[in-house]
Amino acid sequence: MPSGNAPTSPFTPREFQLVLLRRMADHNPDLVEDARRTLGASITDMREANKRWQAMLRSPRARAPASRYRSILGEPESVLTRKVGDLECEARLWPLPLWPGLRFEVLLAPNGVVWNEWLIRAPEAEAPALRTLDDLTPWSCTVDEAARAFAPARPLQGTAPTRWGLTFTAPDAQGVRREVVAEFTWGLLQRMAVTG
Repeated sequence: MPSGNAPTSPFTPREFQLVLLRRMADHNPDLVEDARRTLGASITDMREANKRWQAMLRSPRARAPASRYRSILGEPESVLTRKVGDLECEARLWPLPLWPGLRFEVLLAPNGVVWNEWLIRAPEAEAPALRTLDDLTPWSCTVDEAARAFAPARPLQGTAPTRWGLTFTAPDAQGVRREVVAEFTWGLLQRMAVTG
């Protein structure tokens, strides 16, 4: 006897990339539109992927975050150990076709709880040269790279769970140091503003 609920197709890596793009569209619609076209996806596809993602997160039968990513993205490309303070954490990394020089990282605490999930530079990829404000263009760097290039950087509360902010000083093209607030979505730079 058929059930009242139609079977749901598995969530795919393509849909997952559309979910990441959906959050970035608020700041960089042109970049997102180009990336969406690269995936061969419509605006409707992006909305539907986001709707399915939200439903999956809120479902009473939702998988734990660590197993959710494995079910969507497959086995991690690599699993590394990262020190966070005194703790040794497990970092699982997956490639995403839209960002070949980056990896999607899920950082797990020793008890298996997901602490962080964002884009980082692939271990074998060359980090961008970040020297001045002109180098801080959308999608040019990750949170970690900006924090290292313009240390000391201070983290700021994000406006959503997938958003982060940093404040730091960086030289402009004339070498004058400026106060900057940089905003990141899923770990990738979206925009920055000179505040002083």
